[in-house]
Amino acid sequence: MRRKLLLLSLTLLLGACAIPERAPLPPPIPLRPLNVTTDCNYRDEAGISGTLRLDVAAARVRAFEARVNIPQHGSCRFDLRDFRQTKEMPAIELSQPNGSCIVRMWEQGTRVTVAFQQCERMCSGSAYDQLLPMIYDRRDGSCA
Repeated sequence: MRRKLLLLSLTLLLGACAIPERAPLPPPIPLRPLNVTTDCNYRDEAGISGTLRLDVAAARVRAFEARVNIPQHGSCRFDLRDFRQTKEMPAIELSQPNGSCIVRMWEQGTRVTVAFQQCERMCSGSAYDQLLPMIYDRRDGSCA
């Protein structure tokens, strides 16, 4: 009996030291040219509204227009004519020739993200402080 208790205690002690298996890592995002066309609008529960018009073929931006209205803060406007494309892969990058604003676009699964960096001058009031990336979901055609 004493031997069984000793074996059981030893087994429990060694079992407590076991390293749990790690969950498998998600597969890497495939590196491929972005292709997307959308013309969508959204309005969220806070009253923030926006429009996104985007046409990208083989990672070349052919049309881009984004507008975001943030109540009590102002609005932001982005238009392709104010930018030049400076990068295609792994993420598209649009830069202002005479400014600091950079717009980046990439896809992850069914979603295409459009993010803004150092774009205070493209916004009125304090809208840039509230500006979040715009996301287009290919599954249902919605954007937010």
